[in-house]
Amino acid sequence: MERSRNQQVHMQEIESAEVSLWMKREDQLHPHISGNKFRKLKYNLEEAVDQGYSTLLTFGGAYSNHISALAYAGKKNGLNTIGIIRGDELAVRPELVSENPTLSLATNLGMQLEFVSRDLYKSRHKEEFIDLLRERFGEFYLVPEGGTNALAIKGCEEILKEDDEIFDYICVSVGTGGTMTGLINSAGVDQRVLGFPSLKGDFLREEIAKIAIHRENWSLVSDYHFGGYAKINEKLISFINQFYRSTTIPLDPVYTGKMMYGLVDMIKNKQFEKNSRILAIHTGGLQGIDGMNQKLTKKKLPLICVGDE
Repeated sequence: MERSRNQQVHMQEIESAEVSLWMKREDQLHPHISGNKFRKLKYNLEEAVDQGYSTLLTFGGAYSNHISALAYAGKKNGLNTIGIIRGDELAVRPELVSENPTLSLATNLGMQLEFVSRDLYKSRHKEEFIDLLRERFGEFYLVPEGGTNALAIKGCEEILKEDDEIFDYICVSVGTGGTMTGLINSAGVDQRVLGFPSLKGDFLREEIAKIAIHRENWSLVSDYHFGGYAKINEKLISFINQFYRSTTIPLDPVYTGKMMYGLVDMIKNKQFEKNSRILAIHTGGLQGIDGMNQKLTKKKLPLICVGDE
């Protein structure tokens, strides 16, 4: 079973609060299929192969970690991959694709990209739309946007190991909720799982409650989304850069950067009991830094100055 190391985080704010903070380096599981994407795809890939599928199809945005991870996983396992990408403007401006680090990587790995309008993209959960895709592309194994389904949750249940039972809190960034659900299901009865959503709104609470084992060991911390999905500001950039200089741990700006900003802020404000042992899950996503830095350059904002280890 795959295992990632726990790295202790040393910062003055943490020591002053008399708590201990560790980070589970899931980003180091694989150079291209890292973090929660590795966990989410593990059993889905096995299922696709067992059922005899030769093609994987999924959905994502132009900078999606899931798109790049699936493209690499497909190539590694000898499977064709199709990515349905949000934003039909990309279809008429091919230079936007070649300049996009995520999409150009996916293309180089052999993924067939199909660009659809944002309105049509909203139909990605509807059976009629899936049927139209099957008519066009033939049979495929469907991996949902973000990779979350029952098999993905099964994979994420394997993140925590026996020696993680010493921790009082398990913290994770939240996108679709699949990773957090896996942690909720596998956490000990005396552990509390804290999720830090990268999106605005409380809809995730209901979604997670529907698919998690019925336990009361979790809560969402919704104060650190920085305005919504993929939105950041100079304060967050500064934190990510300073965190990397202090700890050598790179953070992505969409998920783990926001979680760690929030977690350190909560620690500074004494929201954890003294001697609390806290484990934060690094869910990867570092491939998205190049694309974010392109956006920051256009906005004349400081860049995220971290890299893959």
